[in-house]
Amino acid sequence: MSKTLVTGAGGFIGFHLCQKLLARGAEVFGIDNINDYYDVSLQNARLDILKKNASFTFKKLSLEDNEGISAIFSENDFPVVVNLAAQVGVRYSVENPYAYINSNLTGFCNILEGCRHNNVKHLVYASSSSVYGANKTMPFSETDNVDHPVSLYAATKKANELMAHTYSSLYDMPTTGLRFFTVYGPWGRPDMALFKFTKAIFEGKPIDVYNHGDMRRDFTYVDDIVDGVMKVMDKTPTGDTSWSGEKPTPGTSYAPYRVYNIGNHKPEPLLKMIEVLEGAIGKKAEKNLMPIQMGDMKETAANIDALRADCGFEPKTSIEVGIPEFVKWYREFYNV
Repeated sequence: MSKTLVTGAGGFIGFHLCQKLLARGAEVFGIDNINDYYDVSLQNARLDILKKNASFTFKKLSLEDNEGISAIFSENDFPVVVNLAAQVGVRYSVENPYAYINSNLTGFCNILEGCRHNNVKHLVYASSSSVYGANKTMPFSETDNVDHPVSLYAATKKANELMAHTYSSLYDMPTTGLRFFTVYGPWGRPDMALFKFTKAIFEGKPIDVYNHGDMRRDFTYVDDIVDGVMKVMDKTPTGDTSWSGEKPTPGTSYAPYRVYNIGNHKPEPLLKMIEVLEGAIGKKAEKNLMPIQMGDMKETAANIDALRADCGFEPKTSIEVGIPEFVKWYREFYNV
């Protein structure tokens, strides 16, 4: 493979993707702003591993730095770009909305412009299952309407899909958006429930269980996610000749544009996830039952038929396998 640009290389999914690309023989150029939304030392520990590979180049840079992003594109040749950098977190978007506008909108525009002006053959970018918002139809499908987000984070991810379509349409620029469903695994994010629960249980502290535990998530192991991302990278979208403006299908287009769900296709109750975690740690959790938080979705479930049909994606990891792998990593990394 030629050199691939991966934004958010110090992030959870970005780190694992870079590892797999490097193992496949690719040259990887990674950028990340290493912000303090969560533990900077964890982000640096990921990057320290990647930097040991001579085929990995890293630059600390924020997406909203227009001049810096433009220079990266003009000084390199990237046939494929994978944009995983973003301000993440549903709940944090309630507290700090401008962080999402700057990174997820202005920053994404800079990526689109870099791709447009530098002959990038395929832009793959992170969307989110949160775009389904108030939709109650399960499982979520790319054919569903996603015009009713319930958090600003979700709104920015929906906006990314709209912006990508515009560039695909105007400039014949192939783009593929991936709606990730609750990714977990080793080297995971400390703001995610599994990580927070694990930390609290080891420290003998209660865990905050929202909506009194009445929640379901399509927990997707990071190795399955990366496998799907790499399959998508290798499949550049073309215009859908059957697409009609009279009955427009949201997930495809006349333009070289595609959106896919990427999940485990097996939503699990939150309380079951906690039970599996307790078993992996060997200790019961003290649960602090709380009402649902602003911007949260009660349930997510991914219909992955399109990604399976187009790219051969097939998730393999159950929470009974994946959660113990996370706990094993946590014990080793934090020496507990």
